[in-house]
Amino acid sequence: MSDFYIISKNGYGEIVEKKSKFIANVFHVSNEQEAAAHIEAIRKKYWDARHNCHAFVIGAHDETQRCSDDGEPSGTAGKPILEVIHGNNLHNCLIVVTRYFGGILLGTGGLVRAYTQAAQAGLADAAIQQQTEGRRIHLTFDYTNLAKLQHIAGQLKLTLDNVQYTDKIEAEVMADIAESEEFINSIVESTAGRVTYEVENGVFIYKDISPIGKK
Repeated sequence: MSDFYIISKNGYGEIVEKKSKFIANVFHVSNEQEAAAHIEAIRKKYWDARHNCHAFVIGAHDETQRCSDDGEPSGTAGKPILEVIHGNNLHNCLIVVTRYFGGILLGTGGLVRAYTQAAQAGLADAAIQQQTEGRRIHLTFDYTNLAKLQHIAGQLKLTLDNVQYTDKIEAEVMADIAESEEFINSIVESTAGRVTYEVENGVFIYKDISPIGKK
């Protein structure tokens, strides 16, 4: 699976365009049922709003995609929101944009811009993580090498996790492919091979992206 981005903290944003207020709520969703539940909750929360438009993408390969204009002219709300999701390479993401009508018609171009900007404002408030394929490295070593391994891990911005202290120390390190190679080479060289390790492939790691760093 190639790298992609997911919502790790929900986001909220507002814009005002010609007296119409647009409120964006951004969610991480794992399936259509979760998306439907969030959409219904937004409808209840903003029960007096004229429109609650949405779009969501679910699956590593965008297997499920839905969008709704919820009464706005066709293609002026749901599709622009969906394009914001795709433009940021987000997956398992739902954005709902609520509109309180201000009495002034925006036209199709104005609506597209407003829904796009509202969705972007919601994403700007959300926390994003990059999910990438990596490795889990299982380590066994004696106490004299602990400081060395902590130093090497720190230089690569990695951490020793699930540390267990018995007659020897056992720990795990999660890293992407390139980092894992560099980490293993460093520990072998610095400890003269006195660290035992096993590599588990096919695991996923997550890195915070703040701000999102994509268009």
